[in-house]
Amino acid sequence: MIDPDHLLSYDIPEVRQAYGPRDTAFYALSIGIGHDPMDADDLRFVGSGAPRPFPTLPLVLGHPGFWLGNSDTGVDAVRLVHGEQGITIHAPLPPEGQVIGKTRVTGLIDKGAGRGALLYSEKELRDAATGALYATTTATIFLRGDGGFSGTPGSRFGPGAEGGGAHTPPASPPDARFETRTRPEQALWYRWNGDHNPLHLSPEVAAKAGFARPILHGLCTLGIAAYGLVRTLCDRDPARLRGLRGRFTAAVTPGETLRTEVWRDGSFRTVEAESGRVVVGDGLAVID
Repeated sequence: MIDPDHLLSYDIPEVRQAYGPRDTAFYALSIGIGHDPMDADDLRFVGSGAPRPFPTLPLVLGHPGFWLGNSDTGVDAVRLVHGEQGITIHAPLPPEGQVIGKTRVTGLIDKGAGRGALLYSEKELRDAATGALYATTTATIFLRGDGGFSGTPGSRFGPGAEGGGAHTPPASPPDARFETRTRPEQALWYRWNGDHNPLHLSPEVAAKAGFARPILHGLCTLGIAAYGLVRTLCDRDPARLRGLRGRFTAAVTPGETLRTEVWRDGSFRTVEAESGRVVVGDGLAVID
């Protein structure tokens, strides 16, 4: 059983990371950029020299790894799933440099026995030399096997337990759409950005979690959505994307085609193209 006080004060070591053109290009390739090698706009992020960092690269830099898998957290790590993710971009990353990521738990909600719990966390990514803040990322993790720890369903712990609030997109048809076909091995590539949760690698672990096969990382799906936003609302200018957040509503099987639907007010959702199943919902982007 988890201890909320223990998790709220859990010391997640800061991560100092040097990155360069190889890391920048690899991240872009891992979210599907470069699928069309004749697209000059895509080559900015994956080409030779100093590739331009894609705006959501901070999601994987300074990543603390699968720390919730540590036995001293008390979390049923096999059953957890990524619920929501957000990023605020304060300043663009340079093509290469050294950064420090510091992650902390900001809140917990006990949904009740058999109903799971929600864990909220925040990561600040800063320049290692100057301390300049590049990005703040927020995550909500659904702990499916850890409800009932407080004895009172709905109990909240920590200042971050309020979450970011749901966003409802307009009822009108989307103003633009962008499709990306994921690759069957995409989760195997994406995990080398630093997220080694075996749910995305091991068929056995995926089966224990209730999935027919390893699923795609939620952060990969969000990166794909961000790519669609840059190609549509941002008129292919990545500097215009200042932030986004969304809720992971269904798992993505590598190999599926994803369609990101966007509205002029920054609302978006990502659906599996064939079935129409929403995989990222309640999306909202901040566009300059």
